[in-house]
Amino acid sequence: MQPVPEIYRPDGFDLWPVAEVKAFGFLPLSGELSPAEVGTAVMRIASCNDVVPNGDRPPRPADALDSFLHGLLTFDKLFAAGGLRVTDTSTGVTFLPGCCDGLEDWRAWHHFVDGGSLLGFGHDPLSPVAERFGDAVRLTVNADQSDSPVVELPITDLRNLVAGAERDLADFLALATDWASRYLPGHCAPVTAALARVFDLPARAVPPKR
Repeated sequence: MQPVPEIYRPDGFDLWPVAEVKAFGFLPLSGELSPAEVGTAVMRIASCNDVVPNGDRPPRPADALDSFLHGLLTFDKLFAAGGLRVTDTSTGVTFLPGCCDGLEDWRAWHHFVDGGSLLGFGHDPLSPVAERFGDAVRLTVNADQSDSPVVELPITDLRNLVAGAERDLADFLALATDWASRYLPGHCAPVTAALARVFDLPARAVPPKR
Protein backbone atom coordinates (compact mmCIF):
# COMPACT_ATOMS: atom_id res chain seq x y z
CA MET A 1 0.00 0.00 0.00
CA GLN A 2 1.44 3.33 -1.10
CA PRO A 3 0.19 6.93 -0.83
CA VAL A 4 0.13 8.22 -4.40
CA PRO A 5 -0.80 11.63 -5.82
CA GLU A 6 -2.15 11.59 -9.36
CA ILE A 7 0.50 13.15 -11.60
CA TYR A 8 0.32 14.96 -14.92
CA ARG A 9 3.24 16.02 -17.09
CA PRO A 10 4.23 19.53 -15.89
CA ASP A 11 4.61 21.13 -19.34
CA GLY A 12 6.16 24.59 -19.08
CA PHE A 13 6.37 24.56 -15.27
CA ASP A 14 9.44 26.53 -14.16
CA LEU A 15 8.79 27.73 -10.61
CA TRP A 16 11.07 25.01 -9.21
CA PRO A 17 12.74 21.82 -10.54
CA VAL A 18 10.41 18.90 -11.28
CA ALA A 19 10.98 15.38 -12.58
CA GLU A 20 10.11 14.02 -15.99
CA VAL A 21 6.95 11.96 -15.62
CA LYS A 22 4.51 10.13 -17.86
CA ALA A 23 1.51 11.99 -19.23
CA PHE A 24 -0.59 10.42 -16.49
CA GLY A 25 0.33 8.23 -13.56
CA PHE A 26 0.90 8.00 -9.83
CA LEU A 27 3.99 8.92 -7.83
CA PRO A 28 4.49 6.87 -4.63
CA LEU A 29 5.35 9.16 -1.72
CA SER A 30 8.04 8.20 0.76
CA GLY A 31 11.21 9.51 2.31
CA GLU A 32 13.27 8.13 -0.58
CA LEU A 33 12.30 10.55 -3.38
CA SER A 34 14.77 12.72 -5.26
CA PRO A 35 14.48 16.52 -4.93
CA ALA A 36 12.93 16.70 -8.41
CA GLU A 37 10.35 14.05 -7.46
CA VAL A 38 9.48 15.95 -4.28
CA GLY A 39 9.10 19.07 -6.41
CA THR A 40 6.76 17.18 -8.73
CA ALA A 41 4.58 16.02 -5.84
CA VAL A 42 4.40 19.49 -4.30
CA MET A 43 3.65 20.98 -7.73
CA ARG A 44 0.78 18.57 -8.27
CA ILE A 45 -0.75 19.08 -4.82
CA ALA A 46 -0.52 22.87 -5.22
CA SER A 47 -2.05 22.67 -8.71
CA CYS A 48 -5.05 20.73 -7.35
CA ASN A 49 -5.85 23.84 -5.29
CA ASP A 50 -4.85 26.43 -7.90
CA VAL A 51 -8.33 27.76 -8.70
CA VAL A 52 -9.68 31.25 -9.20
CA PRO A 53 -10.72 32.75 -5.83
CA ASN A 54 -14.37 33.71 -5.47
CA GLY A 55 -16.70 35.13 -2.85
CA ASP A 56 -14.76 36.51 0.09
CA ARG A 57 -11.51 34.76 -0.82
CA PRO A 58 -8.37 36.93 -0.91
CA PRO A 59 -7.46 37.99 -4.47
CA ARG A 60 -4.76 36.06 -6.32
CA PRO A 61 -1.34 37.80 -6.04
CA ALA A 62 0.36 39.06 -9.19
CA ASP A 63 3.69 37.32 -8.51
CA ALA A 64 3.83 33.98 -10.39
CA LEU A 65 5.01 31.90 -7.41
CA ASP A 66 2.65 33.52 -4.92
CA SER A 67 -0.20 33.15 -7.40
CA PHE A 68 0.45 29.43 -7.93
CA LEU A 69 0.68 28.74 -4.18
CA HIS A 70 -2.28 30.98 -3.31
CA GLY A 71 -4.93 28.25 -3.11
CA LEU A 72 -2.67 25.83 -1.23
CA LEU A 73 -1.90 28.50 1.37
CA THR A 74 -5.35 30.07 1.74
CA PHE A 75 -8.06 27.43 1.28
CA ASP A 76 -9.53 25.95 4.43
CA LYS A 77 -10.17 22.55 2.83
CA LEU A 78 -7.39 21.26 0.60
CA PHE A 79 -7.58 18.58 -2.07
CA ALA A 80 -4.91 16.28 -3.51
CA ALA A 81 -5.98 13.99 -6.35
CA GLY A 82 -4.86 10.43 -5.66
CA GLY A 83 -5.16 8.16 -2.65
CA LEU A 84 -3.74 4.85 -1.47
CA ARG A 85 -2.66 2.30 -4.07
CA VAL A 86 -2.62 -1.39 -3.16
CA THR A 87 -0.64 -3.94 -5.18
CA ASP A 88 -0.96 -7.70 -4.73
CA THR A 89 2.58 -8.80 -5.50
CA SER A 90 1.52 -12.46 -5.80
CA THR A 91 -0.99 -11.82 -8.61
CA GLY A 92 0.05 -8.46 -10.02
CA VAL A 93 -3.41 -6.99 -9.40
CA THR A 94 -3.32 -3.27 -8.52
CA PHE A 95 -6.12 -1.44 -6.73
CA LEU A 96 -5.95 2.22 -7.76
CA PRO A 97 -7.55 5.37 -6.33
CA GLY A 98 -10.78 6.39 -8.05
CA CYS A 99 -12.13 9.71 -9.28
CA CYS A 100 -13.80 10.48 -5.94
CA ASP A 101 -10.66 9.71 -3.95
CA GLY A 102 -8.06 12.10 -2.57
CA LEU A 103 -4.98 11.88 -0.38
CA GLU A 104 -6.66 14.19 2.11
CA ASP A 105 -9.17 11.36 2.79
CA TRP A 106 -6.64 8.61 3.42
CA ARG A 107 -7.69 8.29 7.07
CA ALA A 108 -10.99 6.81 5.85
CA TRP A 109 -8.98 3.58 5.57
CA HIS A 110 -8.39 3.70 9.34
CA HIS A 111 -12.14 4.00 9.94
CA PHE A 112 -12.75 1.13 7.52
CA VAL A 113 -10.25 -1.09 9.34
CA ASP A 114 -11.77 -0.21 12.72
CA GLY A 115 -15.28 -1.29 11.78
CA GLY A 116 -16.40 -0.13 8.36
CA SER A 117 -18.15 -2.48 5.93
CA LEU A 118 -17.89 -0.63 2.60
CA LEU A 119 -15.61 2.05 1.21
CA GLY A 120 -16.12 3.41 -2.30
CA PHE A 121 -13.67 5.56 -4.25
CA GLY A 122 -15.30 6.40 -7.57
CA HIS A 123 -17.96 5.74 -10.16
CA ASP A 124 -18.29 4.63 -13.78
CA PRO A 125 -16.06 4.04 -15.71
CA LEU A 126 -13.91 2.95 -12.74
CA SER A 127 -15.46 2.12 -9.37
CA PRO A 128 -12.90 0.83 -6.84
CA VAL A 129 -14.59 -0.59 -3.73
CA ALA A 130 -13.27 -1.98 -0.45
CA GLU A 131 -15.54 -4.44 1.37
CA ARG A 132 -15.15 -6.20 4.67
CA PHE A 133 -16.42 -9.72 5.37
CA GLY A 134 -15.70 -10.48 9.01
CA ASP A 135 -11.94 -10.63 9.35
CA ALA A 136 -11.33 -10.58 5.59
CA VAL A 137 -11.17 -7.69 3.12
CA ARG A 138 -11.87 -7.67 -0.60
CA LEU A 139 -10.62 -4.80 -2.74
CA THR A 140 -12.46 -4.79 -6.07
CA VAL A 141 -10.62 -2.91 -8.81
CA ASN A 142 -13.83 -2.01 -10.67
CA ALA A 143 -17.19 -2.87 -9.06
CA ASP A 144 -18.95 -2.04 -12.36
CA GLN A 145 -17.44 -5.19 -13.91
CA SER A 146 -18.68 -8.59 -12.82
CA ASP A 147 -15.30 -10.17 -13.60
CA SER A 148 -13.21 -7.40 -12.04
CA PRO A 149 -9.84 -8.36 -10.57
CA VAL A 150 -9.76 -8.30 -6.77
CA VAL A 151 -7.22 -8.17 -3.97
CA GLU A 152 -8.12 -10.26 -0.91
CA LEU A 153 -6.33 -10.10 2.43
CA PRO A 154 -6.92 -10.43 6.19
CA ILE A 155 -8.00 -7.30 8.06
CA THR A 156 -4.86 -7.54 10.23
CA ASP A 157 -2.70 -7.30 7.10
CA LEU A 158 -4.64 -4.27 5.89
CA ARG A 159 -4.20 -2.61 9.28
CA ASN A 160 -0.42 -3.04 8.96
CA LEU A 161 -0.48 -1.74 5.39
CA VAL A 162 -2.37 1.41 6.40
CA ALA A 163 0.14 1.99 9.21
CA GLY A 164 2.95 1.64 6.66
CA ALA A 165 1.28 4.15 4.33
CA GLU A 166 1.03 6.60 7.21
CA ARG A 167 4.76 6.22 7.86
CA ASP A 168 5.43 6.88 4.17
CA LEU A 169 3.39 10.09 4.36
CA ALA A 170 5.22 11.21 7.50
CA ASP A 171 8.59 10.44 5.89
CA PHE A 172 7.62 12.36 2.76
CA LEU A 173 6.48 15.32 4.85
CA ALA A 174 9.89 15.40 6.58
CA LEU A 175 11.61 15.23 3.19
CA ALA A 176 9.33 17.93 1.75
CA THR A 177 10.12 20.20 4.69
CA ASP A 178 13.84 19.99 3.91
CA TRP A 179 13.07 20.43 0.21
CA ALA A 180 10.98 23.56 0.82
CA SER A 181 13.70 25.11 2.97
CA ARG A 182 15.97 24.88 -0.07
CA TYR A 183 13.65 25.59 -2.99
CA LEU A 184 10.96 27.73 -1.34
CA PRO A 185 12.83 29.46 1.50
CA GLY A 186 10.38 32.37 1.63
CA HIS A 187 7.37 30.03 1.81
CA CYS A 188 8.79 27.01 3.65
CA ALA A 189 6.71 27.22 6.83
CA PRO A 190 3.30 27.86 5.21
CA VAL A 191 3.86 25.32 2.42
CA THR A 192 4.89 22.53 4.77
CA ALA A 193 2.04 23.42 7.14
CA ALA A 194 -0.36 23.15 4.18
CA LEU A 195 1.06 19.75 3.22
CA ALA A 196 0.63 18.60 6.80
CA ARG A 197 -3.04 19.66 6.61
CA VAL A 198 -3.49 17.74 3.36
CA PHE A 199 -2.11 14.59 5.02
CA ASP A 200 -3.76 15.28 8.41
CA LEU A 201 -0.37 14.92 10.10
CA PRO A 202 1.55 17.13 12.54
CA ALA A 203 3.61 19.81 10.79
CA ARG A 204 7.35 19.23 10.82
CA ALA A 205 9.77 21.72 12.33
CA VAL A 206 11.26 23.96 9.66
CA PRO A 207 15.05 23.46 9.51
CA PRO A 208 17.18 26.51 10.26
CA LYS A 209 18.39 28.55 7.31
CA ARG A 210 21.73 27.36 6.02
